[in-house]
Amino acid sequence: MNKKIVFMGTPALSAQILKSLYQNGFEIEAVYTQPPKASNRGHKVNKSPVHIMAEIFNIPVRTPVLLNSSEEINFLKSKDIILGIVVAYGEIIKKNILDLPKYGWINIHYSLLPKLRGAAPIQRAIMNNDKTTGISIMKINEGLDAGPICKQYSLNILNNENSEELSSRLSSLASEKILENIDNILEEKALFKDQDHSLATYAKKIQKEEGKINWQESNNKIIGKINGLYPSPGAWFEFKSERYKILKAELSIKDGKPGHVLSNSLEIGCGEKSIKIIEIQRQGKKSQKTSEFLLGSKISVDSNLN
Repeated sequence: MNKKIVFMGTPALSAQILKSLYQNGFEIEAVYTQPPKASNRGHKVNKSPVHIMAEIFNIPVRTPVLLNSSEEINFLKSKDIILGIVVAYGEIIKKNILDLPKYGWINIHYSLLPKLRGAAPIQRAIMNNDKTTGISIMKINEGLDAGPICKQYSLNILNNENSEELSSRLSSLASEKILENIDNILEEKALFKDQDHSLATYAKKIQKEEGKINWQESNNKIIGKINGLYPSPGAWFEFKSERYKILKAELSIKDGKPGHVLSNSLEIGCGEKSIKIIEIQRQGKKSQKTSEFLLGSKISVDSNLN
C-alpha cells in the first residue's frame, strides 16, 4: 500500500513530530517549511528547526515563498502522496492543494478545539490562566482550525509552567499519539467528528507590544503574561528609559502600590497582591538571578516601575 506522506511545519515543536514520523518508518516524500531568515546583523541565514531536522534525515526540503503556486502544486501531484501532515507550518493551505492526497491533510493543533483556534494557542492558554490544554488531531479544511476532529488528548498545565516547557510536553504527547492516528486513517478506521463552531474561541498571533506589563493587573494575570510570553517576545517593564524582561517570577502575597518595589527580594506590587521576580534580563545584558541582578542595579525598594 502506498504510504507516501508530506510534512509541513516550522518551529521546534513541529521538528519533534517530524523526528517521530521518520524514526517510526513513515515514507516522507518531502518536508515543507518557512524559508530561512537572515539574522539581525545579516551575516547568517537561520534555517527553521524543521529544516534542520529534515536535513539530518536526508529528507528533501522545500521552502517556497508562495506555497499555493503552480510549481508546488505540480510537485505535489508528481509525488502521488496519500496524506499530508501539518504542524505549525505558518501558511494557509488552499483547496487546490488540500484536494491532492487521497486522505487529505491532517493538522496537529495545540489546544482542545474548538477552543483557542489560531496562531498562538499555547501562549494564550497560559496567559488566560487555563488549567488544562491538549492536542487536537483534525482534518484541515478551508476554515481556520475548523475541520472535523479525529482525536483529542488533554494535558494539565503545571503550576508556573511557561510556554517553552508546555510546548515541549505537548510535542512529546503529539509525537506519540500521531502514529496510531495515521495508521487508523490509512486503514480507514478513523472517525472524524465536526466541531461545535458555536463554542469556538481564538488565539490570535502574539504582538510584541503585548509584552508590556500593566502593574494595575492582578498578580495572577501578570504571572500568566510572563510565562505565556516566555521566551519570546517576553514580558517587560521600563525603568529610567531602559527595558527589563522578566524571565521567571512567582506569586507573592505582599500588598503594596502597583508597580512599586516592595522588598529587597524584588517583590513588585500589582493591582492585586504582588509578584516576586526570580530571573530578569536588563536590555542588552545577559539574564540574571535576582540576587545577582540587585548587586549592581539602580532598582531598589520603593522604586516605581510604572
